[in-house]
Amino acid sequence: MASPKELKYSQEHEWVKEEGDNVRIGITTFAQDELGDIVFVELPEVGDQIEVNEPFGSVESVKTVSELYAPVSGKVLEINEELEDSPEFVNESPYDKAWMVVVELSDKAELDQLMSAEAYDEMVGED
Repeated sequence: MASPKELKYSQEHEWVKEEGDNVRIGITTFAQDELGDIVFVELPEVGDQIEVNEPFGSVESVKTVSELYAPVSGKVLEINEELEDSPEFVNESPYDKAWMVVVELSDKAELDQLMSAEAYDEMVGED
């Protein structure tokens, strides 16, 4: 399944949706397929600063715990509290219901380091 074209992607399998000066972040279909059934999602607090390429949370599946790596730097404005009670959204709807955080960008130029959907699909071997 091809990745949504309007999003940008990190090497660590996070997606980024631009929303003005803010971005919405989640994990890709490929990432959730690799992890299996998600049973717990740990996210930062509103107001936390996240740094590009640094862990900002984790997802736990029946197989493993995997770090979430920040695709950009900035201040967390919002977290998806629904994931606390419904971590299965990550498997069911990774691009809609399972967004994880909204971040106020500290450096918009970091978006230029992310991949297009085509480049991401090529990296993970999907077309």
